[in-house]
Amino acid sequence: MNKTRAKITGVQGYVPDYVLTNKELETMVDTNDEWITSRTGIKTRHILKGEDQGTSVIGIAAVNGLLKKTNTDAADIDLLICATTTPDMPFPATANIIANAVGAKNAFNYDLQAACSGFLYALATGSQFIETGKYKKVVIVGADKMSSIIDYTDRTTCIIFGDGGGAVMLEPTEEGEELGIMDSILKSDGSGEEHLHMKAGGSRRPASPETLDRREHFVYQAGSAVFKFAVTNMADVSAQIMEKNNLTGEDVSWLVPHQANKRIIDATARRMGVGEEKVMLNIHKYGNTTSGTIPLCLWDYESQLKKGDNIILAAFGGGFTWGSIWIKWAYDPS
Repeated sequence: MNKTRAKITGVQGYVPDYVLTNKELETMVDTNDEWITSRTGIKTRHILKGEDQGTSVIGIAAVNGLLKKTNTDAADIDLLICATTTPDMPFPATANIIANAVGAKNAFNYDLQAACSGFLYALATGSQFIETGKYKKVVIVGADKMSSIIDYTDRTTCIIFGDGGGAVMLEPTEEGEELGIMDSILKSDGSGEEHLHMKAGGSRRPASPETLDRREHFVYQAGSAVFKFAVTNMADVSAQIMEKNNLTGEDVSWLVPHQANKRIIDATARRMGVGEEKVMLNIHKYGNTTSGTIPLCLWDYESQLKKGDNIILAAFGGGFTWGSIWIKWAYDPS
């Protein structure tokens, strides 16, 4: 008897309307389009504007689109997990807000925070509820409004991040199906705190006039240290999951990498022996949307995915956190 697995049965993304271009950034900080593009691969990023517009706006749009696409009644959702680094507020959870807005009245729901690896952590977590037979319909959201914690006078970070996200539906495989989430390797190393963090706004250093004056409520990133760690670990864990499951570069249909930096993505593909034609890439359009990058890639490339495709998801984020998931895609393009 085949093991019951969690398979992705639908994906939907959402990005806000406002597009922040490299040219516009040139008017805000000391940078230029060539410098940004050559170092990151980013041309534009989407920004969520307006009063009282939080990450839940992105999640609600993505989940509503997912429910419509999969012809799912919101009341049938058993669990909703929202991976985010930028919740609407400390509490209630952004997942609570999303579930209420879309009508998922029967869904157990909560937030998960693992920075840019958040969607992978949430996907692996949600899949366990399917595999045990506990739940039949699980929605995983990855969304962030990074513009809310970015200092637009800091050219080292403001060029990188954008707002956006997506959602996937998880359901059990049917008898005899060798599809779905096949394996995962998730890692973390708390010593990375010093290199990538936001100093204030938490219980260690609550907001105060002093923290505001010191501009401590924005992302701090030691670019060189983060780059070196990301290049090594995201590439290594992707190769590791392939070796563990006897997969070669030829067996892999698609690499879905976290969209942080084009050079990190290229290094990961080389380590895996995967050609650039198999690498999902949309960093040029959206920048780094943190928990949103991988579902946005799946959404952008959904029409090119075929049932049975071997797909490797890979991410690296603050913490440090990183990991990789092997999926056998469960459906053909509609």
